[in-house]
Order: sequence, then C-alpha cells, then structure tokens
Amino acid sequence: MGRLRIMSHNVWKNDKNLPAWAAKGEDCSAAVRAKGMVRIYAETQPDIIGFQEMSPTMADEILLGLTSQDQRYALLWGRDTPILYRQDRFELLDSDFFLYSTELPGWAGEFNNSGTKSWCIAVFRDKTDGKKLAFMSTHLWWKSSDPASPDYQPGSDEARVYQLNLAMDRLEQFHAQYECPAMLVGDLNAAYTEPVIRSALARGFAHAHDIATEYADPDWGYHYCFGDGYKPYEKAPFEQAIDHILFKYAPADFVRRFERYTPDYYLPLSDHSPVFADVTL
Repeated sequence: MGRLRIMSHNVWKNDKNLPAWAAKGEDCSAAVRAKGMVRIYAETQPDIIGFQEMSPTMADEILLGLTSQDQRYALLWGRDTPILYRQDRFELLDSDFFLYSTELPGWAGEFNNSGTKSWCIAVFRDKTDGKKLAFMSTHLWWKSSDPASPDYQPGSDEARVYQLNLAMDRLEQFHAQYECPAMLVGDLNAAYTEPVIRSALARGFAHAHDIATEYADPDWGYHYCFGDGYKPYEKAPFEQAIDHILFKYAPADFVRRFERYTPDYYLPLSDHSPVFADVTL
C-alpha cells in the first residue's frame, strides 16, 4: 500500500436554508454546502473519509457531486457517522455500526442527543497489494463537565470516556480478527488534554499529530458556523482541537502528515474544518 490519505469531517447536520442566513443573502442548505464539500475533496483527494453529523440529504448531494466529477466513491451508511471510500482502490471486507446509549451507568440524564452519537467501522483491503486496515468514524457526547460552562452537564467527561472505550474495544476486536492497523477518527468533543484523549493514549493509541514525521498542523481547525451565520476563522493551538485522528497497531513511521484544511471559501460550510493524515503502510 502506498500513500493513503484518511480524513475526518464533521459536515454540520443542517439540510435547509435558515432565516438568519437568508436575511443576509446566504444559503446554508445541504444542497449548497455540499458543492463546497465536493470541492474540498477534489482538492485534497482523501482515500477514506469518516463523517460526523451527516444527514441523508447531505450524503446524497455529496455523492451526486462526486459522481458528476467521475470520482468513484462509495458510502458505507452509519447514520450520522458514515464512511466514504474509494471503491476503485478498496474492497470492503467487513463492517459494523453502533448507536451509543442515551444512558450512562452511574449517572443521571441523557448522553446521546437526538441519536446523533455513534460509531461506524469498516475493514478494507487494498486492491493493489492486499494489505488491510480497520477504520472507524465516531462522534461522542458534546456537553461539558465544567460547572462554569453554559453547556454544563455532570458526567459529560465520563460519558465520552465510556463511549470511546466501547468504540476502541470494537476496533481492537476487528484488529485481532484481521491483523491490521486500527484507525479511529472523529469529533470527540474534547480537547487534547481532556480525559477522553488521555484514556485513548493510555490504551496504546497514538495521536496523528504526535507521530507525524514530516508535518503536524499546529492549529485547531474550528470556527463559528451555526444557525445565525458564520464568522471569520481565528487561530487557536492544536491542544484546543476537538477533531482527532488516532492509530494503534501501526509502524512507528506510519504517519507522514497531519493537517487541517481551512481555505477561505470553507467558512460557510461547517464549523469543523476537515482534518486529514497521510500514512504509509
């Protein structure tokens, strides 16, 4: 297997134009934003994308746009966390999907808003050399464990750790079955220093930023883009990022580049900039 570019992308689950956008002469519908997403993928050429906040409408629009450009991608459906992959390069060997429970053992409250938090996993074989890889996309609970936060909910850190451990357990089962590197990407709704990332590192996962041999993006890849409009991008350190790429069972020099893609035209597309890693098996 030569160079492989894997991407994580939260595309903002919103299908229709909203009044605040329309009042400004803007359009945040899936049909319009998908055109920008397709442009992103044409410019970056990812081999596999793990999505978060994907709607059926946005998925259709993206696939139609890619097809119109003769880009041969296939979608493995997984509710809000599907996986898009190059079907001319990869054969799908196995897959699974899991919707996180709304309940967290030992804590009151609900920890999966609108059933949007889940994981989707796929095992691929490269058609050129037969090498395999296990790839998972996930989206974790979003509220804060900080009492000073307006989004405070007790048990939120614990919920993310619990959910990610379920995801890592399943990913490691696929590794054991297929004896291949394991990749986990997604919107973990937690900064690098928070408990959920610490728990992943403690289990032997490595962050792509930490092990990239050629380039590691120092920025966080996030900006304001919501129902009332969007704002210019403001830089912040990598440690504040909430979109992550993690690996296990991979060679020491596996990751070449870790990068976030933030062209100016991306501002009205989603609050999360796509993040990708170039790897070599």
